[in-house]
Amino acid sequence: MGVNMALKTRAVLVGCGGISNAWLSSLQKMPSVEIVGLVDVRLQAALDKKSGYKLSRAEVGDDLRSMLRLTKPEVVFDCTLPGSHMSVTLEALRHGCHVLGEKPLSDSMPNARRMVAAARKAGKIYTVIQNRRYNLCARGFHQFLHSGRIGHLTTLFSDFFIGAHFGGFRDTMQHVLLLDMAIHTFDAARFIAGADPLAVYCHEWNPRGSWYRHDASALAVFEMTNGVVYTYRGSWCSEGLNTSWESTWRANGTKGSATWDGADLFRAQAVAKRGGFSCQLKDLTIKVPKPGKQGGHNGNIAEFVRCVRRGGTPETICTDNIKSLAMVFGAIESAQTGCKVKIRS
Repeated sequence: MGVNMALKTRAVLVGCGGISNAWLSSLQKMPSVEIVGLVDVRLQAALDKKSGYKLSRAEVGDDLRSMLRLTKPEVVFDCTLPGSHMSVTLEALRHGCHVLGEKPLSDSMPNARRMVAAARKAGKIYTVIQNRRYNLCARGFHQFLHSGRIGHLTTLFSDFFIGAHFGGFRDTMQHVLLLDMAIHTFDAARFIAGADPLAVYCHEWNPRGSWYRHDASALAVFEMTNGVVYTYRGSWCSEGLNTSWESTWRANGTKGSATWDGADLFRAQAVAKRGGFSCQLKDLTIKVPKPGKQGGHNGNIAEFVRCVRRGGTPETICTDNIKSLAMVFGAIESAQTGCKVKIRS
């Protein structure tokens, strides 16, 4: 039987902290979705979201299981902290719900594998917010690198340098850059390169003057499939000359190179004529694709809802996204041991 597209997709959102604002702002633009429940261990936080986003018909509570029994939603949006992702996801799957969760997929690889296995067993979609994939310029850079205009991709570099004064839990969090932010850049690297991780060597440290208790800077070199080497440089306590939140990128190919500033500036050159000490080069143009998958949270959430309603597989499905998470925990293990680590998802 076909899906009645006139019916709204019933959803419960759990975790009403600051990050839920990005979700609820996007969901307000999606008339096909109805928020029927808001859950948070701090009941007032859920009440504040109900009033702030004028969700007059939404139930409010501090217990997910009770909310699922009461509202019987089709999907659960998980905006909780990483340590709660497994319990939320497993509870939602037990109630027959599809799940879209905040990054990272989980707080450990064993928990992530358990969640992926549970989604497979339940026959439900479990996918992860990786909003950088839905950036039009990122998609344009990906398309250019795979067009063959600079030959075969051999090496990919990304830089992420921002002086981020959060306050709160991040200031005392271990592996704060790798655990809380690098998942975005690592997932973007997999997407841009069209390659998956094989091994990593990582060095992590806390520079002088850092306002974080633990290491907030890292260098990592990843061996990837297709012979690609990917290098990550990042810091969350770097003042001045900040990169964009999407990082800055350089790609080397067998016939040329390309850069992207993480915003809307591209540069690319390819060999025009060989011979002599240096080859003659020609400038190339990188075009941003027409709107398709786009819009950060908007694009990520919209694709998930579309797949729930019509069928299909979201780009950031858990069975794929666990490979990006494996890059995070591989880098952390390497930093702790001082050794190159093989990556297994």
